[in-house]
Amino acid sequence: MLDDPDDIHPLFQGAPQTTEFRKLRKRLVREVREAIEVFGMVERGARWLVCLSGGKDSYTLLAVLHELKWRGLLPVDLLACNLDQGQPGFPATVLPEFLTRMGVEHRIEYADTYSIVTDKIAPGGTMCSLCSRLRRGNLYRIAREEGCSAVVLGHHRDDILETFFMNLFHGGRLATMPPKLLNEDGDLLVCRPLAFVAEADCQKFAKAMNYPIIPCDLCGNQEGLQRQQVKQILDGWEARSPGRRQVMFRALMNARPSHLLDPKLFDFAGLVPGDGHFSDIPRLTAHED
Repeated sequence: MLDDPDDIHPLFQGAPQTTEFRKLRKRLVREVREAIEVFGMVERGARWLVCLSGGKDSYTLLAVLHELKWRGLLPVDLLACNLDQGQPGFPATVLPEFLTRMGVEHRIEYADTYSIVTDKIAPGGTMCSLCSRLRRGNLYRIAREEGCSAVVLGHHRDDILETFFMNLFHGGRLATMPPKLLNEDGDLLVCRPLAFVAEADCQKFAKAMNYPIIPCDLCGNQEGLQRQQVKQILDGWEARSPGRRQVMFRALMNARPSHLLDPKLFDFAGLVPGDGHFSDIPRLTAHED
């Protein structure tokens, strides 16, 4: 079905006809569909607010979700949304013109959070955290106004893995971006359907489709950011051992609380010989002991 180059959503029109691109498109569709199913993201008849930054990841998210819906594999309504945060030089016409041309239902919202961030953060400071919180608050508001039950974000596998290591190195905890969570008010889901998708595939896809990319550094990309440092470490590991990222990502789906040290997740105090509890615990190998 996916091999028919004419049977595609308009967001894929003009796609390269190479075997390599067709394999890439099929892989993206398969991985997004798998993440949606594995993490139970779909509530039939729901309405999703698909958040667009204009970067490669959000274009990939938009295209694949519409491809799935086009094929009857995603029973939800999709509303694309871009939040113009007032950064100097932001090309405000790019996304509305693109979405209109593609026939994608959308809402463009202006909210000058940039001025708030620059007022609160000292020159040279890291803006990303506050900017992200303000953006998320506005997206929640828009989702409620539009009757959406989920806010859908374009974070991919590498974002999730980088966040894990940021929390490990700098936060002192084992945590990352979950593929699905409930917001603090309990009325909205936050979903990341690209959870299984590699950043490199988003890059290849958006470049091949020649989507009008909006840079993410309009506010000034601080090279010393922790995420950039973690990304460089992971890039080095991947270069020395290809496939390392995927192995580490699989580990996030294979947690063993009994082999960690958190007494809130596992009852170490109640673990005693002869009560039947011990037999349920995987035995340590020689190198683990």
